[in-house]
Amino acid sequence: MTEPLPLIIESSLQIAWDFLERSGGIEDPERTAEILLASIKTQILKGENRTLMLSNRAIAAVERRKAA
Repeated sequence: MTEPLPLIIESSLQIAWDFLERSGGIEDPERTAEILLASIKTQILKGENRTLMLSNRAIAAVERRKAA
């Protein structure tokens, strides 16, 4: 059984946020949250619904933005 979409989004966002917070990857909390949520939203619209995949790709999106 698949989790409800709001729970998938919330869980993915929390996993990514916790990881970035522990690793010191959050310089601007508001911008970080925007990037994470945009990444998760884009992935969901493309059909991805695996929580860890969503969070890992969202983390990668934040790291790419920091490197740019």
